[in-house]
Amino acid sequence: MRIRIVDAFADRPFHGNPAGVLLLDSAFPPDAWLQQVAAEVNLSETAFAHPLPPGGDADWALRWFTPAAEVDMCGHATLATAHVLASSGLAEGLIRFSARCGVLTAEAAPDGTITLDFPTSSLTPVETPADVGRALGGVEIRSVHDTAEHIGDLIVELADERTVRELTPDLAALRAYARRGVIVTAPAADPGGGYDFVSRGFFPAFGIDEDPVTGSAHTALAPFWSARLGGRTELTGLQGGARTGLVDVTLKGGRTLLTGRAVTVIDGQLLSRP
Repeated sequence: MRIRIVDAFADRPFHGNPAGVLLLDSAFPPDAWLQQVAAEVNLSETAFAHPLPPGGDADWALRWFTPAAEVDMCGHATLATAHVLASSGLAEGLIRFSARCGVLTAEAAPDGTITLDFPTSSLTPVETPADVGRALGGVEIRSVHDTAEHIGDLIVELADERTVRELTPDLAALRAYARRGVIVTAPAADPGGGYDFVSRGFFPAFGIDEDPVTGSAHTALAPFWSARLGGRTELTGLQGGARTGLVDVTLKGGRTLLTGRAVTVIDGQLLSRP
């Protein structure tokens, strides 16, 4: 059984966010086996996909697992799956995925970029949860917003880019936060530097201390920063700590388009079968 490791939201190896991609011939094996594979791959997400009969609303069924749990929506592993399908000749043009959060699409352009079409997350202002405040170590927090059910992240606005980059949260304390994760964000220090905002994502409760580039979180970061940057509908986010990647976002009605590149770095065989 062929398995790939793909760096998503990256244009060269060892950048962006790596994801496992396993294409199946038919229906999904038992959940326990899928979870064991994801734990063995031990990346922030491993995607599993199988083809669907023609004539339906989607072409492929898609699921994502962290090393510890299944998630409702994942951007970078969807980008990685679309890259594998397009580069191996298994799909071309618009690819429709049926997932837990509904039908998602991906489209590869001639220049090698892939654009995902995801639902835009809602944002609700909230008070800073006490455990999150303690975990962030007393840094200045400008605002806190909760997001829609599909991602379940907390968006925490910090004072500036330097604070985001230098943050060293208490991951054990963050593990007590019951939702999916915490995204810290700030405006870019240099508006002419090629990106408009920065972010970092921490998901220790789901077995991921820090996710380098969280595509799904940008469905909330896009409207968040659009409201703060003059209503612009096209923005670029830079996410990550030691390992970073760029996500181009476009707000389009109730949808967010996420555009990036991907590169396969490992192509091998999974010897264990369900």
